[in-house]
Amino acid sequence: MTSTGEVEGRAGPPLWWARRRDAVTDVTLAGVSAVECAWEGVTFAGEAGLPTAVGVTFGLVVGATLVLRRRWPIAVVLVGIAVAPAAMGFLLSVVGMYSLASSEVPRRIIATLASMSLVATFVVMYVQTRGDVEADPKLVVALSGFVAVALTVPPLLLGLYIGARRRLMESLQERADSLERELSLLADRAEERAEWARTEERTRIAREMHDVVAHRVSLMVVHAAALEAVAVKDPARAAKNAALVGDMGRQALTELREMLGVLRAAPKPVAAAAAAAAVAAVPVAPVALVGGAEDGPSLDELEVLVGQSRAAGMVVEMLVQGEGTDAGYAAEVEQTAYRVVQEALTNCHKHAPGARVVVRLAHRDGEVAMQVENGPCEGKADGVGLPSGGNGLVGMRERVLGLGGVFVSGPTDAGGFRVSAVLPVR
Repeated sequence: MTSTGEVEGRAGPPLWWARRRDAVTDVTLAGVSAVECAWEGVTFAGEAGLPTAVGVTFGLVVGATLVLRRRWPIAVVLVGIAVAPAAMGFLLSVVGMYSLASSEVPRRIIATLASMSLVATFVVMYVQTRGDVEADPKLVVALSGFVAVALTVPPLLLGLYIGARRRLMESLQERADSLERELSLLADRAEERAEWARTEERTRIAREMHDVVAHRVSLMVVHAAALEAVAVKDPARAAKNAALVGDMGRQALTELREMLGVLRAAPKPVAAAAAAAAVAAVPVAPVALVGGAEDGPSLDELEVLVGQSRAAGMVVEMLVQGEGTDAGYAAEVEQTAYRVVQEALTNCHKHAPGARVVVRLAHRDGEVAMQVENGPCEGKADGVGLPSGGNGLVGMRERVLGLGGVFVSGPTDAGGFRVSAVLPVR
């Protein structure tokens, strides 16, 4: 509703009414008011010396203006004040004052028009009753004041109450709509975060499965190829390779069982409301890797890792610079450093068989650096048929960048390949 009482933004009934029922109500009131004013117009015409038809027509026009009470309540009240000296428009004045008070017109205008209506009614009543010489002047004043208050104050107060109640209901409705939109937004955000978390978890599981299993299986394939080559010529070496393949298989199965056990573990029960609030209000933090960083490998196991590659026939040299802390680094740092070296050695088995490999580990102030570099390939690349999904370097980069480190990989000038990573230890 606007400052003139107009309701906007709603289609349906004609003109300015919001509902058909409102239009019927206003037309009915206007008709009753027109009949009343026409009846009073007869008396007005007689007192003013005008033809009766003029008084009736004037009354019909004045009374019919009540149909505009929702569109122009100020105009309706002014018409009622203007015809007050003619002693007509009782219904027009009462309903007009109510409509004005219940509209969105500023309070100062309502107070001004209500005062004008009160004064006009008082003056008209006083003038009409003071001609009775037998009446007490005080009684005339009291009677005039009572009638003026009775015709002005009740509709004014009722209109103010209805207007305040309407505004309160509209405010509550807007608040309810706003809350509904906000809840819908929160639900959408929660669903997006849940989907993001599922995608991130699937990526983490795939990366961990790749890092844990690919190295073991690659070594098994290398040993199996060597076993096939020497099975007839050197049975002792074939038996040794077969034992290594068995050990690698058992280690791979053990690690797979540990990972699957973590995936099958039931999560701790969390209240639905708390979970929803946490999803909506708290930024999602990085989730620990599958199996937990505490259960993963450490830098102390790099010698064993390099030894396994040497046992598979690879020439690997390991160089360590500096000394780490006695307590070691954070579990996530040590696990990521181990996985980088592990995946780099796996890639050497796949793509550079027979190449000389150098593994460097450097403990520096506030960081740990690792580098795996292989020379030119002296054998047939992928000669043992190791498949490659192209995810190794991507997984290493994700791990390192996730801890705020630096990852660089690419070919060397000598024809080999180099993988370097630097991890902050704090």
